[in-house]
Amino acid sequence: MEQHIEKFILSAESKALATYANGVLNVVPVSSIKIVNGKIWLINYFMDKTLANILKNKNVALVCWRKMIGYQIKGCVSYETQGENFDLAVGWIREILPERLVRGLIILEPQEIHDISPTKDTKEKFLNEHHD
Repeated sequence: MEQHIEKFILSAESKALATYANGVLNVVPVSSIKIVNGKIWLINYFMDKTLANILKNKNVALVCWRKMIGYQIKGCVSYETQGENFDLAVGWIREILPERLVRGLIILEPQEIHDISPTKDTKEKFLNEHHD
């Protein structure tokens, strides 16, 4: 994943995760996102249908956008409730949202990334705004 896409994902105003299993489509807003070694970490605080879906179908889509620019990231997820990654996620959330209980860690491995802006110029617009 290119660095500007990682920066965009982390700074996007809006983010939503779509899952699908057994004929049930579910889309939920997501808030806590971290990128570790090119994989996107999403925190499960109170997901029900989303969790049920990903346990049956690992294919998901994450959309991150601001105004009329953004990205859709399609990929496969794994779900962790223990282990080193989970412990790191719990520590991270304890620092930024100490009142939240981490029920699980969703790790999305990107397989496809699509520009969702009408003119397909998210990269150019984003980089022009962030001259770093």
